[in-house]
Amino acid sequence: MQTTDQNSKNNILITGASGLIGPKLIRILLEKGHQVSVLSRNPHKIKGVKVFKWDIDNQTIDNQAFDGVDTIIHLAGAGIAEERWTKARKQLIIDSRVLSTKLLYRAIEETKAPIKTIISASAVGFYGDRADEILTEDSSNGTGFLADCCQQWENAVQEGDKFGVRLVKFRIGLVLSKQGGALAKLETPVSLFLGAPLGSGKQWMPWIHVTDLLALFEKAIENPKLEGTYNACSPIPVTNFEFTKILAKTLFRPVWPIKVPEFVLKALLGEMSQVILISNRTSSQKLLNAGFKFRYAGLDEALKEIYSH
Repeated sequence: MQTTDQNSKNNILITGASGLIGPKLIRILLEKGHQVSVLSRNPHKIKGVKVFKWDIDNQTIDNQAFDGVDTIIHLAGAGIAEERWTKARKQLIIDSRVLSTKLLYRAIEETKAPIKTIISASAVGFYGDRADEILTEDSSNGTGFLADCCQQWENAVQEGDKFGVRLVKFRIGLVLSKQGGALAKLETPVSLFLGAPLGSGKQWMPWIHVTDLLALFEKAIENPKLEGTYNACSPIPVTNFEFTKILAKTLFRPVWPIKVPEFVLKALLGEMSQVILISNRTSSQKLLNAGFKFRYAGLDEALKEIYSH
């Protein structure tokens, strides 16, 4: 297995760079002196970054993007909760992850790019609905669309083994950021004095502050000992009821002593309601054992930081 010198500057290629994480990660990597390139469906100018075109649907890619690249950060994927889950939408969610990975790997083979590290996003949806079971990276794959999607996603990424590279997969929980993401949707009813637990309220909601997630990607780039799959979630998980209560307290709003019934959520969201109804009690002990220190381990301090701006 090839490794990366911890003190060297890397030539990094990023996919999915226009999402919640990408722009912030690019800024951090440039500040650290790394060389950064981006693959985009709609190329546009990004200061200090080379931008190349790819088309996942048509499986075309600009192979020049791989010149001298030693590290790939693979974030590409259609938004899970952006649209109702029709059959076509679910296939798009899977294809945007699986086919994008296959396209990347085909280009690596064709260009014989000197890749040493591939870091990929995944999601805690891998585990499916597991009630109060404590989930480690060795826990089995669950059932349901999210679990199936994540399994196919990770299987595609794992094909990178054939290149003899270091593979890192982050199963990411709810990313907390003021700039978009799921927090804005959770914040809206609470801000309007309509805060209430969703479903039973007992389902576990793995979460991570965007600052910690960015630090995780940095660590994965710079530390050759980080390898394999990691739950990218806070070490202090909370239930939906606890999350709602802490969010309401942060926003100086009440939480009503009622719950939004599961059948109402299913009527409103259809199958996509599982995004907020399934329970994932993930453990981040593997990350802690690897020496990662969370800046925002507790939800209260994470939300205070976000809403202090």
